[in-house]
Amino acid sequence: MTALLAATAHVVLPKIAYHSILPVLVLLGGAAALLGVSALVRRPLDTSAVTAVTVLTALGSLSTALVQWADVRNHGPHVAIDGAIVQDGFSALIGVLVSCAVLLAALVGDSWMRREEVRGPEFQVLMLISAAGAVVMGEANDLVVVFLGLEILSIALYVLAAFDARRQQSGEAGLKYFILGSFSSAVFVYGIALTYGATGTTNLPQIADYLARNVLLHEGLLLAGIALLLVGFAFKVAAVPFHLWTPDVYQGAPTPVTGFMAAVAKAGGFAAFLRVFVSSFGLMRNDWQPAVWVVAALTLLLGAVVALVQRDVKRMLAYSSINHAGFVLIGLQAGTAKGVEGALYYLFTYTFMVIGSFAVITVVGGRGDGLHDLERYRGLARRSPWLAISFTVLLLGQAGIPFTTGFLAKLEVVSGAVSGGSTVLAVVAMVSAAIAAFFYLRVVFLMYSSGAPVVELSAAGAGPGGEVRSLSLPAGVSPSVAVEGGPAGAGGGVGTAVAEDEDEEIATIPPTATAVAISLCVGVTVIFGLWPAPLTGFAHLAQLLIH
Repeated sequence: MTALLAATAHVVLPKIAYHSILPVLVLLGGAAALLGVSALVRRPLDTSAVTAVTVLTALGSLSTALVQWADVRNHGPHVAIDGAIVQDGFSALIGVLVSCAVLLAALVGDSWMRREEVRGPEFQVLMLISAAGAVVMGEANDLVVVFLGLEILSIALYVLAAFDARRQQSGEAGLKYFILGSFSSAVFVYGIALTYGATGTTNLPQIADYLARNVLLHEGLLLAGIALLLVGFAFKVAAVPFHLWTPDVYQGAPTPVTGFMAAVAKAGGFAAFLRVFVSSFGLMRNDWQPAVWVVAALTLLLGAVVALVQRDVKRMLAYSSINHAGFVLIGLQAGTAKGVEGALYYLFTYTFMVIGSFAVITVVGGRGDGLHDLERYRGLARRSPWLAISFTVLLLGQAGIPFTTGFLAKLEVVSGAVSGGSTVLAVVAMVSAAIAAFFYLRVVFLMYSSGAPVVELSAAGAGPGGEVRSLSLPAGVSPSVAVEGGPAGAGGGVGTAVAEDEDEEIATIPPTATAVAISLCVGVTVIFGLWPAPLTGFAHLAQLLIH
């Protein structure tokens, strides 16, 4: 016992530089405040109050990230907490990006919670915790800290995916995401262990320094560790062939969660992916670049091709997100400063386009969040011109049409690939962009077509034995239908399928909070597509100021 006390007395704790983790503290502080207050009051917190606190927390996190950015520009990058955390331009950009995503997702989630009559702060609390994990991944300077951020990000997302307890698909999405995510986390930890065994450290700069000072006679252990880390990161960013969870989870999760997941999970995953592989394993790029080249090419092509045959708009955008991940992988594969700059810019612009797109889908999906067939968008421009125009801009931005941020983002990563000598991969990217343009334009065409959308009507217990029968009718047609088999509900007669009012069934006017989120996303996509200097300059300086 005496020896144990003596050993404990010599433990030196690292100095905690709280200013270096302020965005994380703000996000976790907001989550703790919401959870604590809700536990102390008898009635569930008002949705408006919860959303207001979440928005203020996001603004606070955004402000602290901008303060960090100013500090890095004035004093240069530096490490903190015994080298576990790094404060540089890269981490500041990820902090700004994640904070913006939380702000937008909170506005979209507010309208969804009101429509679905979901009460309580759990939705926002989980979202803030997940965002904190993404920021940790952006600041991580050690593989163990990367894993810590990955788990904080992922565990909250598992619960969010299964948040809608009234929909079986939501529970299935959460369970599938949890099982496959747990497996990928185990693979990632094994990769950390092998990397530590080969280099004797998990600190990212020390790994780079070890590889620069030593020649490995047997590289098998390190290469195996790099391969497992690649698998772990590829799962998190939905890269082929580790993408199989994406369509089902995107489709089953509540739509606001899907938008948040598509933005924040990719931001956190790629933040750590880029820092670990380009900064720490830069000297090993000849070993990992071919593997990333193949993964990027498969991700680009599969995401674009499979999206062509999707009838559910959420599944279509799920495969679209896989295609977008392929474009970011192009920047990683280049392994150059220009490639990293292009990847960062792509992540920033994609965040606004994807959250805005899923905000529109949340509105059109209607009560129950289950009406996402492409036919539902037919004639949307006639019912809601503003909503159709907004969705058109966001889809065209994802397609890479000129005068949008999506066009510049694709141009940046393709230029990085060409400058890095990956011309063939750049050609593959352009081919996949041309294929992807078809399914984006298909939705635009449907919105501006003159046909009537289809409404699903159900007659519970109308058939023999009480089975459920359904009938598809164009909107506006009387919902009274003749059903064979006897009296309604007992079998044998005429049953009546009761539909909701058309104005509610085919939603056209977004609630105020969602309208604000959509307006912000469209504004960023268009304004910075015409005036790209602020965002491109931000990404350029962030790349230059990497520790």
